[in-house]
Amino acid sequence: MPKTSGLDISRSSLEAAIDGIPGYDARRDASGFVFDHEAAALAILWFSDCCVHVKGALAGKPIELEPWQQAIVANLFGWKDKRGLRRYREAFIYVPRKNGKSILAAGIGNKILFTDAEPGAEIYTAACEEDQAMIPFSMARRMVLKIPELAAIAQCYRQSITIESDGSFFQPINGEPDSKHGLNAHCAIIDEIHAHPDSSIIDVLRTSMGSRRQPLTVYITTADYEREGSVCNRLHDYATRVRDGDLLDARFLPVIYEAAKGDDWKSEDTWKRANPNYGISVSPEYLRAACQRAVDDPAEENIFKRLHLNIRTEQDVRAIQMDSWRACPETRIDDDELRRFPAFGGLDLSSMDDITAWVIAFRLPDNAGVYLRSHFWVPAESAEARERKDKVPYCTWARAGLLEMTEGNAIHYRAIRKRVVEDVERFDIREVAFDPWNMEQLGQELEEEDGISLVKFRQTFANFNAPTKELLRLVKAKEIHHEHHEVLTWMASNLVLSLDDSGNYRPNKKKCAEKIDGIVAAIMAIARASRSSDGQSIYEERGFLEL
Repeated sequence: MPKTSGLDISRSSLEAAIDGIPGYDARRDASGFVFDHEAAALAILWFSDCCVHVKGALAGKPIELEPWQQAIVANLFGWKDKRGLRRYREAFIYVPRKNGKSILAAGIGNKILFTDAEPGAEIYTAACEEDQAMIPFSMARRMVLKIPELAAIAQCYRQSITIESDGSFFQPINGEPDSKHGLNAHCAIIDEIHAHPDSSIIDVLRTSMGSRRQPLTVYITTADYEREGSVCNRLHDYATRVRDGDLLDARFLPVIYEAAKGDDWKSEDTWKRANPNYGISVSPEYLRAACQRAVDDPAEENIFKRLHLNIRTEQDVRAIQMDSWRACPETRIDDDELRRFPAFGGLDLSSMDDITAWVIAFRLPDNAGVYLRSHFWVPAESAEARERKDKVPYCTWARAGLLEMTEGNAIHYRAIRKRVVEDVERFDIREVAFDPWNMEQLGQELEEEDGISLVKFRQTFANFNAPTKELLRLVKAKEIHHEHHEVLTWMASNLVLSLDDSGNYRPNKKKCAEKIDGIVAAIMAIARASRSSDGQSIYEERGFLEL
């Protein structure tokens, strides 16, 4: 191994490092364990001696751990049991984005590979996707190649760092558990826990460690949404109880950097508290810009809170600012004028006893925006019951001609077909987007018998992300003309969006307190209207990536 760098790691600084985990008292459950100051110092020095930055302006320079990182490393490698083996078997490192989690994980993985003296050690980085697992591994690999003493010991391949003399290796793996049951892991670094759909790969890795003397599982993640079955949230809750002393687990290290839900998320003091590398790898200017986007666009607020402040948010965010919706133009365009504009339909077909929406999006000339024409159907019996129970004025809307009630307790699809066909004959409707669910018969009739061009629009993030953002842009820019239709306005006020881990949007009917079918139909219509005359997407012009 390379010689230590000569950094002064004093006993007092190591004592401070023991207490450097936020809210956690490592000494509280330390009966039967001792803190090895020399081992802790050598672990910290490992980073400056054997780890280098591999990206950016610091590439090639030694990694000097910040105090919060020294606290993690000192506790992980300093505490020993009576046999001289590591105390901690699991570490939960919960830190917002851009705080250097990946490079810390890479250094930990390399240290265990080169210094644990574990014959046939198997070290893994794991994530849902192989590309994500490759991030810390690739850093570790490049570090080895930069340190001649390490490169002389190990062989570096594209997906493996191998010490052939004792059969040890460091590899990335993806989150598919089926092919991983033959593992014999010594260390598992599991990245971005919030993205894991379940605990399957975690369970496989942890249960593979039974024959190891001092196995270590390191969980590294930012916050997850509030969602059922979240392994990240379950681990966070467990770690919080350990940190607070409500649960005794002397072998679990809880490292939690987060803002509280009640904190002022727009305050720089909150940003500093949640981001231990604030002003180092986390740029204040970047956070200010990201925060301003969240202030300007409420749909961005939860993204900012979750990714940059580690606040577990609701999965869904309310999307439309109703003041902006109501501020959109009140000008009504008559049918004769609308005939001149290219039009695209969106059909959100309900179950037989629910509301169905048909929305036409007319593309206005001179980039003046989109004009919406809406029509709704609801079965009379269910509408009357809903009006009595939930105080939704379906009957009032029907008397005003804002929706159509069909007799009985089920919608008559022939009424929908009749209206769509009439509108296609009346306007220049180029395409009709529809959700294929429950549309087999009506879709076949419209396409094969009526000659209408139908486009399937499945309810996925990939399909909804760009047109949903386009709808929000149009509302904010006051470029959407919706005739101030009362039913559509009510649905706009109900709209709730789900976000995936990449920040892609999709309407979530299950999470909405009330109906949003008309907005869903409008988004599908806008998806087709927001295409240039040659059929190419204009989302790139709007700054959206069409998936």
